[in-house]
Amino acid sequence: MEIGILKEDERVEQRAALSPAGVQSLTSAGNTVYVQKHAGSRALFSDEEYEHAGATVVYSPEEIINRSQIVLKVSPPTVTELQYFEKGQVLFSFLHLAVSQERLMKTLLEKNIAAVSYELIENSRGELAVLQVMSEIAGQLSMQVAAHYLQVRENGRGILLGSLPGVPPASVVVLGAGTVGRTATRVALGMGATVTLIDHDLSRLRDLEYLFQWRISTAVATPANIERAVRHADVLVGAILLKGEKAPHVVTEAMVKEMKVGSVIIDVSIDQGGCVETSRPTRLDDPVFLRHGVVHYCVPNMASSVSRTATIALTNAVLPYIRDVAEMGIQRAIQEDPGLAKGVCVFDGNCTSLPIARALNLQSQDLAKLLRTVPETMKN
Repeated sequence: MEIGILKEDERVEQRAALSPAGVQSLTSAGNTVYVQKHAGSRALFSDEEYEHAGATVVYSPEEIINRSQIVLKVSPPTVTELQYFEKGQVLFSFLHLAVSQERLMKTLLEKNIAAVSYELIENSRGELAVLQVMSEIAGQLSMQVAAHYLQVRENGRGILLGSLPGVPPASVVVLGAGTVGRTATRVALGMGATVTLIDHDLSRLRDLEYLFQWRISTAVATPANIERAVRHADVLVGAILLKGEKAPHVVTEAMVKEMKVGSVIIDVSIDQGGCVETSRPTRLDDPVFLRHGVVHYCVPNMASSVSRTATIALTNAVLPYIRDVAEMGIQRAIQEDPGLAKGVCVFDGNCTSLPIARALNLQSQDLAKLLRTVPETMKN
């Protein structure tokens, strides 16, 4: 099967859709892989490495898409890229359609392609198989980012995350006890900060208290508890996730106004709209802004700042799904893997994700029913 890897816009995305090792796995199985020139440059993977892995390097997105049955990307496709797609092609990408421009969804539907959204794919345990890996990176990075922006030269409070004799450590509040929240808590504790973890799930809080040997404080996610914790935070990490849906604003602007001057908000939920009312998406080349004296870091793809690590991790997570589709075709692959089917949000001109359909006021179609009525559509 023909598989194409598109180059990302380096201003907003540094990861590559697949590493050379991933390409070699596909080509050794008999697939043809096309890589757009310099697709891996920001992750320090050269065109020569991709060629050595068996790929053919081409020079334009049009050529990549026209040659390929499966197209791989990290960030959502641009309008220019979408115009080259044809019926029956398969797109793998982080799409975040619940908070995207309606034009993107409209074009995906009109093109009659199968669009697989990485952040919705689940494994056999019901975990978000691909997003979990990026969330582990984001959780670790959140504390690196916090430590940096707490410096006074970055408009921060001029404090360390950890403590010194006679000097108390920073207070870190983590909203959400999923993968991002758990990882951020681990790193914050390792750096010597005090941590308050807030979540609606008592069982999850109980498990994490045990995991961290009661070195953290926990609270149930009520407005009163959130308001109290946020007011005293030096660092606030927003790590709220609702599968496929827009994140709720659990931190209001009024709460932000009550925060300490120079405190730092890292809204990791921003890729799904953000869980802090004052948040707005930023980019790696301009990652922060000040609002009410509080530093806001709201980069949707923060894992991209460690592009080589993130590319390798992304490849590890997505390669089994790409191999299955290349071997069996999209329809059989999603029939045999319910977790992959969860990631399919557009199929044969229909929205097949109920949360996305609700967010965009569309009709949702049951994917299983469509598969019984639609003939094999993959582009030849």
